[in-house]
Amino acid sequence: MVGLDIGATKVLGVATDGDGRVLAEVLTTTPLGADAVVAAAADVVTELRARTGHRLEGTVGVGIPGIVDVARGAVKHAVNLGVEEEWLPLADLLSVATGAPVVVDNDVNAAALGAAHVTGHQDLVYLSIGTGLAAASILDGRLRRGAHAAAGEIGHISVDPAGRPCRCGQVGCLEIAASGSAVAELWPATDVPPARALFDAAAAGDAKAVRVRDAFAARVADAVRLVALTVDPEVVLLGGGVAQVGEDLRVAVARALAVQATASPFLRSLELPSRLELVPSDVPVAAVGAALLGRVSP
Repeated sequence: MVGLDIGATKVLGVATDGDGRVLAEVLTTTPLGADAVVAAAADVVTELRARTGHRLEGTVGVGIPGIVDVARGAVKHAVNLGVEEEWLPLADLLSVATGAPVVVDNDVNAAALGAAHVTGHQDLVYLSIGTGLAAASILDGRLRRGAHAAAGEIGHISVDPAGRPCRCGQVGCLEIAASGSAVAELWPATDVPPARALFDAAAAGDAKAVRVRDAFAARVADAVRLVALTVDPEVVLLGGGVAQVGEDLRVAVARALAVQATASPFLRSLELPSRLELVPSDVPVAAVGAALLGRVSP
């Protein structure tokens, strides 16, 4: 099986065996524009074939940001990739380029599938804290996409009517305060990822960093509480670029959840801090999940 994780900066492709174990990986830079993205994805498949020595004729799964019509294999609003088409028929174009059947889904959905496969949890919410904020749900072993493929777009829930404008056209959206972009704005850094720089500074005792870290963790805790009260999953997995901070992030968010529950016996009864986990850092869950898409897509 082949899985492609197409992001704003990179295309990561994996070839896996029938059990989802990674046999080979290929990483390349993501170009801008529909034609260039398709060509880069096809090149990754070609290189995976070369590295494995197999034709890899099975389904190629693709996880990509944007709104995805899984049945049609089409994507729109993938603006970070320079894909301006109302609906780009990505599956058809990539199938022609690779000679293999292709299935396409949202990248966070793919990551949730991969996380479920790797962790063994079949009732989870995967919370992606990256450039933006989004979630994907595996409920009783089934991926929930939503009637309009918008399930999990929690970053665009307006939580502050007097807040700043969001790129979605609303104001005060949750991802303005609970995303990698938010951290980069509040704690800019050039030599290391901003989230890592922030948490390191806070750990070193920088008072301002502690305030910024705790405020950020509280907003991520809001997102965790939101998904927990909506679908009540067994676990909430923290993923995305900010999750590379590791255990420091989980501890900060768990602490914020505990503080938020101080005055609420109801929230305390849900034991949200203990249901919070990090996505495994040693497996490319989004690419592995993309490879599994052929098993779950219509």
